[in-house]
Amino acid sequence: MPKLDTTDRFDTIKDHVRVEIPKIKGSRFIADAFPAPTEEEAKSRLAEIVANLPDATHHCHAFSVATGQIERSSDDGEPSGTAGPPILRRIHSSGLTNVLVVVTRYYGGTKLGAGGLIRAYGEAAKAVLGDCRRITNVIERILRVTFDYDDTSPAMRTIEKFGARLVSTDYADKSSLEIAVAASQVGDFKDAFRDALGNRGTVELTPVLTARLLAV
Repeated sequence: MPKLDTTDRFDTIKDHVRVEIPKIKGSRFIADAFPAPTEEEAKSRLAEIVANLPDATHHCHAFSVATGQIERSSDDGEPSGTAGPPILRRIHSSGLTNVLVVVTRYYGGTKLGAGGLIRAYGEAAKAVLGDCRRITNVIERILRVTFDYDDTSPAMRTIEKFGARLVSTDYADKSSLEIAVAASQVGDFKDAFRDALGNRGTVELTPVLTARLLAV
């Protein structure tokens, strides 16, 4: 199998993790981290936290989803830039994506000031991300390949050579398969497929982007 390009990979977290850091001037800071591949998933998880901890003073959060293509943060009533952005910076420094971090604060009666808030929210985010189990995924593109029955052997050998996953199959006199190939290997796969089949058959790139857990 051709070597995977490092640009095909991204790290995320496996499970929900909760950490509460020591109180700061009476305020409690509870940090939750969730795997979240989409913005909808991140918003759903945030709603769960708000519903489960309704008496909290603030639910500040940040997320990086869609493999880093969408990022959002919220101070949720704290002074501008003192909560959401520090959480997002900790996500960036962790090297993780497809993750939501919510830091819930119970006000303890003493104001922390802008610098104190930035440190508190950043520390809470760092603590929860540090406790998460990291997993690596491979970004894949879905290809649709077609070939005649007589070319089944060289076609399948090429698919196996690239370690491609079979997504859907339709075997007949002319077979049509959908396969998942590491994103950086799409061009090499097309060339190898054409060479193996003597320019017979077709390879079509679909708009579908997916990911799979990298076995470790």
